[in-house]
Amino acid sequence: MHHVDVIRIPSSSPGDISGLEALIACGQVAAHDIVAIMGKTEGNGCVNDYTREFATRMLAACLGRHLELAPEAVEKRVAFVMSGGTEGVLSPHHTVFARRPAQGAPLAGAKRLTLGIAFTRDFLPEEIGRRAQIEETAAAVRQAMRDAGIASTDDLHFVQVKCPLLTSAKIAAARARGCEPVTADTYESMGYSRGASALGIALATGEADLPELTDEAVLHDWRLSSGVASASAGIEVEHNVVIALGMSAQATSDLVIAHDVMADAIDAPAVRRTLQALGLHGDESRERIVNVFCKAEASPDGLVRGMRHTMLGDSDINSTRHARAVTGAVVASVVGHGMVYVSGGAEHQGPAGGGPVAVIARA
Repeated sequence: MHHVDVIRIPSSSPGDISGLEALIACGQVAAHDIVAIMGKTEGNGCVNDYTREFATRMLAACLGRHLELAPEAVEKRVAFVMSGGTEGVLSPHHTVFARRPAQGAPLAGAKRLTLGIAFTRDFLPEEIGRRAQIEETAAAVRQAMRDAGIASTDDLHFVQVKCPLLTSAKIAAARARGCEPVTADTYESMGYSRGASALGIALATGEADLPELTDEAVLHDWRLSSGVASASAGIEVEHNVVIALGMSAQATSDLVIAHDVMADAIDAPAVRRTLQALGLHGDESRERIVNVFCKAEASPDGLVRGMRHTMLGDSDINSTRHARAVTGAVVASVVGHGMVYVSGGAEHQGPAGGGPVAVIARA
């Protein structure tokens, strides 16, 4: 079984690898133990956000030097998930996940943090946002759970996916083969990819059944969702990268994880409930928090608690940017700082307008 360490490090720019280099240099983390890195970069989080790709390439090159591997080879063994957009008080950072063989016997009667990773095959442009992506994602989630040693979906607390999007070149290539993509709007394709990925997670966890997960259900049937799903779309991948985070009685980490679901973008009580589930009460417990991970979106019905919002109709700023700023501020107000992972666009990730929230903390 596994022993998992999780370290959050600040980032001064999308290309900043100094924090990772320092972790390795001081021996706090061995390069060969790193299995995943999640990051928040200060791009716009939209189609043309190349800060995600730049950060991934720089981190992969850094690990490649230590592992004596090409960056491309590193990306096949390490799950990189860069989420663009640090609007408002959100602070750019990386969360490094290291995994090594279990240290001694697990603590009797106690469950500890574990994680697993998996990768789907590359998707054709016309498969993005459709049934093929749903089914492939579900298979990868199951694989990641096995890799983590998560025996039951009851012990699965957060599934992070990095998924592809459509570009004008991909759309043209599909049409040249006589295939029509799910949308011709590249920004809208991000939502379709996130939505299909989330429904794949729901299929793997049993929160949804395969017959109801049709192409037409994606971004339309809001009854369908997963309470542990987090999906981030980007130009830097052609496949889905999956990180499954959960608990196991066989793990020996000194970390634990819990999750809840925010009903809307300002649901601070859901964040507090997650902390309380881990025994974190009051400001004095904040130092035990390693990181908070959550989803945010502009409610698709145009309302937040019955009041009209204008995020969906803003032609200057994309709705995901508004949502990250709002939910980032809510989470920061609870935990006391803005260096938290808040990802925009929560299609089928929790209830419409809301989203899952998970906390990793020291036991």
